[in-house]
Amino acid sequence: MSELPPLNQDTIGSILSEELDDCTVNQLVWYYLGYRYHECSNTWDNSLVAEDWKREYPEPPDFIANRPPVVKLTRSIPPQGKQLLKEQLGFKGYKIGEFGPRQTRRATMANWLLSYLHQNNPHV
Repeated sequence: MSELPPLNQDTIGSILSEELDDCTVNQLVWYYLGYRYHECSNTWDNSLVAEDWKREYPEPPDFIANRPPVVKLTRSIPPQGKQLLKEQLGFKGYKIGEFGPRQTRRATMANWLLSYLHQNNPHV
């Protein structure tokens, strides 16, 4: 895995504006879910991953290409984190006709990461 950008509001904004590529966005979510890749053995270590994720996804899922893991990610955002993109970043969503499943999934991933950041550093 390549070196990841720091988890901050600028990085999350870069996800929404599509400045970060899909692979990096997936890798960010994988990292904060607890997945670790060992390049020497070309294997994934999921020992830090929550049991419900580990059971369903022993290896990290591609959130951009697949709907089921994004649904699970959405459901894992606590209620107080659901509006953080709007409240903290002023994100108004996408206009009808200007987005598809890929953008919606990226927004969900950005929201999950912002919620994670807020839970682990409430002063952000």
